Amino acid sequence: MKYKQLGKTGVLVSELCFGTMTFGGRGYWKAIGQLPEDEATQLVKTAFDKGINFFDTANAYSEGMSEQLLGKALKNSGISHQSVFIATKVRLRMGAGANQVGLSKLHILDSIDDSLSRLGLSHIDMLYIHGVDPITPLEETMRGLEDAVRQGKVRYLGISNHPAWMIVKANSFAERMGWSKFVASQNFYSIAGRDIEREIVPMALNEGIGIMPWSPLAGGFLSGKFTRDKKVAGNSRRDEFDFPPINKEKAFDIIEVMTKIGKRYDVSAARVALSWIKDKAGVTSVIIGAKSQEQLLDNIACTELQLTQDEIKELDAISALTPEYPGWMVERQLSGRFPETI
Repeated sequence: MKYKQLGKTGVLVSELCFGTMTFGGRGYWKAIGQLPEDEATQLVKTAFDKGINFFDTANAYSEGMSEQLLGKALKNSGISHQSVFIATKVRLRMGAGANQVGLSKLHILDSIDDSLSRLGLSHIDMLYIHGVDPITPLEETMRGLEDAVRQGKVRYLGISNHPAWMIVKANSFAERMGWSKFVASQNFYSIAGRDIEREIVPMALNEGIGIMPWSPLAGGFLSGKFTRDKKVAGNSRRDEFDFPPINKEKAFDIIEVMTKIGKRYDVSAARVALSWIKDKAGVTSVIIGAKSQEQLLDNIACTELQLTQDEIKELDAISALTPEYPGWMVERQLSGRFPETI
């Protein structure tokens, strides 16, 4: 397991992050996972024993149960808070009240207290804002986050599912005010979904923000269970919860190449997909989830798989984005601008 610097901070996190969306199974989240306390604890312990020091959850996952079970798992396993880095999120609805949703200062501070209670921790290592809130000004959101940092309840800030311009605007405002800035961006990023390479990856590289890919296996579509000949896998999250959206025909082409490469190493297509993404430019820690020990161990084993440059080029080519404006114009106009090409 390698450890990478978190943005411009002095914190080191494992190249894989264990996500706990499969814990609990309450309400809307039941289709994603329903792991009870004992199984959740075993997975957390296995991840930690394999070198993972980064754990990700959200207040909304299973309506708070995911946070509760993660907190219990750490306690049950005897894992001290100082030996791990815990991230959670705020934004999604947490109750029927008009203000129990969004990124207002009110909801942020209320949610942090609730998360700390469920996790059984004195502070949150990194708090992500879990999506765009169209009615709350970014300035209010940043003020609420800064208050939490100054109160000692949050150490670092992350942002998730936001466009690049909004991340830069928020950090510019925070810098102007002398407040804490976002050091990480959590986004859907997969070999079957490379959209963030258009704007978010270049922004993150320029600004020194760590990228944390969620759903690197595209909601299980790249697990190896789905092929063009067998489009219905059975016993898969995608059977009940067909998300995130991807171009499935293109994904089948990608799966064929990954399966071919996997056979050379006697590994799963999933392991190839994870190996490909963990070393992409800007990526700090890839968030993996699991419903079983077998699945978790297979995912973690991607750290032992080193693809060749030719294999990476082949995977890059089959999964390449369709050029969009202004990207294709920028690339076209680069000709002759660098000294070695003049």
